[in-house]
Amino acid sequence: MLTLSNLYKTFNPGTINEKTVLNGLNLELNPSDFVTIIGGNGAGKSTMLNMIAGVHIPDEGSITLDGVDITKLKEYKRAKYLGRVFQDPMLGTAADMEIEENLAMAYRRGKTRGLGWGITKAEKEQYVELLKSLDLGLETRLTSKVGLLSGGQRQALTLLMATLKNPKLLLLDEHTAALDPKTARKVLELTELIIAKNSLTALMVTHNMKDAIQFGNRLIMMHEGKIIYDVAGEEKKNLKVSDLLARFESASGGEFANDRMMLA
Repeated sequence: MLTLSNLYKTFNPGTINEKTVLNGLNLELNPSDFVTIIGGNGAGKSTMLNMIAGVHIPDEGSITLDGVDITKLKEYKRAKYLGRVFQDPMLGTAADMEIEENLAMAYRRGKTRGLGWGITKAEKEQYVELLKSLDLGLETRLTSKVGLLSGGQRQALTLLMATLKNPKLLLLDEHTAALDPKTARKVLELTELIIAKNSLTALMVTHNMKDAIQFGNRLIMMHEGKIIYDVAGEEKKNLKVSDLLARFESASGGEFANDRMMLA
């Protein structure tokens, strides 16, 4: 479903702030893979997701999605193939618009706009059923402004919007990091449920190693712009946090005392 081949990316080349973020990155995802991604600060995790989404263009290498080379495809042209949920719950929704209006925008992603009625009765009924699956009481608040929702409610709604059209690839960039532990757990469980129900292919960046082990069928660890560990199946299920710590300590030389991954 996704192939990243020999990706390189350097920001501010030739300046005092030059920083190589991706350094020959290679990754292949099969359909329905749910991959969790861990790594230290500056390992290249978010840059990799941004590159897949089209925010950054690689200096070298290629990106193939479902057999199509999208390496230089504009960001807006990739939108119909990708779903994305950001760390900040405020980024995925339009605060001044109603819940049903946000869902309607997501429903029309990649479609040509016409002059027909905005939201049909059948659509509203569909949105009610989808919101019921979140178990957050939002199905009775279709006309509420999204800006009135809590961070957890907004993030759950964003997740629903990102997966409404069954994207070829779902990108989750620390999408529970800004939530309290109880709400984060709820959103993670919803994430797992939606991915499994729709057989989605997904990449989830997280700083929580317990979550990285518990969720998904595969785990990769990044360091200095490369993948240094890739584990799946039963081997992944049997991992312990101490195993990941030991591997990360070996790769980084033990210099991670203040790393967010260790503090999560």
